[in-house]
Amino acid sequence: MCARTSSALLAACFLAAGAPALARGAVRAEAVAAEETFLASDALQGRGSATRDEAIAAAYVASQFQAAGLTPAPGMTGYLQPARVVRPRLAGAPVLTVAGVPASGLTLLTASGPVSGKLVVAQTLAAVPPGTEVLLLAGPLDMAGLRSISRTEGPKLIVVRESDETRARYRQNGGVPRMSAYLEETGPQAGLTIATLPDGEIDALARHAGATMTLDLPLTREVSVTTNAIGYIRGRDGKAGTLLFSAHLDHLGVRPDGIVMHGANDDASGTVAVIELARAMARGKPPKRSLLFVAYGSEEIGLFGSTYFGAHPPVPLDQIVANREFEMIGAQDPKLPKGALMMTGYERSDFGRTMKAHGAPVTADIYPEQHYFERSDNYALAKRGIVAHTVSGWGPVPTYHQPTDTLANLDLDFMTHAIKGLVQPLRWLANSEFRPQWVDGQSPQG
Repeated sequence: MCARTSSALLAACFLAAGAPALARGAVRAEAVAAEETFLASDALQGRGSATRDEAIAAAYVASQFQAAGLTPAPGMTGYLQPARVVRPRLAGAPVLTVAGVPASGLTLLTASGPVSGKLVVAQTLAAVPPGTEVLLLAGPLDMAGLRSISRTEGPKLIVVRESDETRARYRQNGGVPRMSAYLEETGPQAGLTIATLPDGEIDALARHAGATMTLDLPLTREVSVTTNAIGYIRGRDGKAGTLLFSAHLDHLGVRPDGIVMHGANDDASGTVAVIELARAMARGKPPKRSLLFVAYGSEEIGLFGSTYFGAHPPVPLDQIVANREFEMIGAQDPKLPKGALMMTGYERSDFGRTMKAHGAPVTADIYPEQHYFERSDNYALAKRGIVAHTVSGWGPVPTYHQPTDTLANLDLDFMTHAIKGLVQPLRWLANSEFRPQWVDGQSPQG
């Protein structure tokens, strides 16, 4: 089958087969390109969360771990960790009513489940009173603010004015709402539903503050499997702890309009970093500390791979010294120092500045207002007390969640040099006594 592929895909197939010379070599530009080409190829159809394409990507990463000489993690008989994910699906048209009267022109951007409550009308998010369940935002839309509210005990339903921005967001979602999936073992979680209405409807409903607003959602339930790929290097000192290096291997799959969302930067690039660092760290004498290399599934629909890993870790969480997540390292923000990766939550711990002092090409997050620290898989581990940060090449990269996130729009030279620049600092960390600590008051542990 590989004989019928392009030369780049042939290289990826060759690597997947586990050629010993390449598997144990240094970080090579050819290997980076081959792995990236395969993960972001048409063959994997965008590696949609909890799909067969994601499972193929996980199997590919697992094969790279095995070829590099990594073993299954403690308590595991193989390299794959599956988990069941439930996705609600609309079984009919959603209906929004105020005082029993249906609203016209409703579009759902995100949906968590049916909601009902006393309608609160506000001009801005800052003016929303505590305890609000159902909100009509009569003033200008603040999408960054909406993201912030979704991480708090804020409203469960927010209705906003339809705009060019909301229409673009709906198209970006493929013309369907983003439904709140959940891990089967945890059950449904409270989430934020965002709906839009035309200006006239917003103005009319704004006169009904205090009335009951209800969103009815006819739903069905679809169960699928997400897959983590996990490889392990046992350290020389069983008391020295374990380091975790991770990325997410899923992306947005195929949109309802048939467009493949390849996810070359988000996050095939980070997955390649994990593969290459695993290969580099497997060479020579085992490190003092044990090392876990993980490629998570289903980050895009709710950090489910990392959440499941945190609930079912192959080593006790209190033995994990630190976590370094790799996200979108395939291109560099021109605002960053040349060759540097930005580290989210840099100021929250001493991890970043210590690694930088030992040569790691990392610097502070230059977009703190975007809350990237809370928006990647590191956060699922950070909430459990582990010093966990993500490094990225670019925050608001122009290709983010766009069909243009393809191999053609990556800077493979930057990506390769960034990975190379991490090898020696991480080797130092793996053989050191240093244990990263949160700065007082900066741990997100709940």
